[in-house]
Amino acid sequence: MRKRLVADRARRTSKADQVYTEIKEAILSGGLAPGGAIDKLALCAKLGVSRFPVTAAINRLAFERLVVIEPQHGSFVAKIAANDVREWMMIRRALEAEIAGEAARSLPADAQREIERNLRYQHAAAEAGDVAGFYVLDVEFHKLIVDSLALRHAREILDGLRSHLERVRRIALSPPGRLPSAFAEHKRIFDAILAKDSATAALAMRAHLDETTATFERIANQNPDNFIG
Repeated sequence: MRKRLVADRARRTSKADQVYTEIKEAILSGGLAPGGAIDKLALCAKLGVSRFPVTAAINRLAFERLVVIEPQHGSFVAKIAANDVREWMMIRRALEAEIAGEAARSLPADAQREIERNLRYQHAAAEAGDVAGFYVLDVEFHKLIVDSLALRHAREILDGLRSHLERVRRIALSPPGRLPSAFAEHKRIFDAILAKDSATAALAMRAHLDETTATFERIANQNPDNFIG
């Protein structure tokens, strides 16, 4: 009997994790729009689950500030706090520009090969218009540069920023023409690193993240109902 209860609890926990992952991905990818109501019954039907794992997932996402629960009214996808994004991007830009400059002075050969491979895949994703695939490669590109220098504390800071900025970074890749532009910006950063031109590498990284911020600002201006602040 005890084993059956433990197994049943494990299945329920696993299902709740799956539902959480599905809903979170829908929020981060824009499938569930900022400010939009979350229909629990529709999610239960779509995911083939009871209300328990959906409620558990929504409570977990509320803790992560991706969902807002309003008693007597329902649950809603959290709007994006624009001023927070601006501050996080400012910190990210300052830190990654310095890291790019340092990489130009001491990039290991194995990291060079990994980044070259990443850029080949980026090019293919950009040509295919694969926003989701490009986003994964974008994250990897920036992480490869940091990891190549074994900057543990910088990586911890940037990992924290990435969790806050994930929704925005995905949105910023969505406008037509942005994928090939982002790829070209990444290529300029890497070319400067290979040339061991520290100043140009830092400037190229700053220009890339400036453009990401500018794209965010344009999207925020065009979709004010999705943002606060």
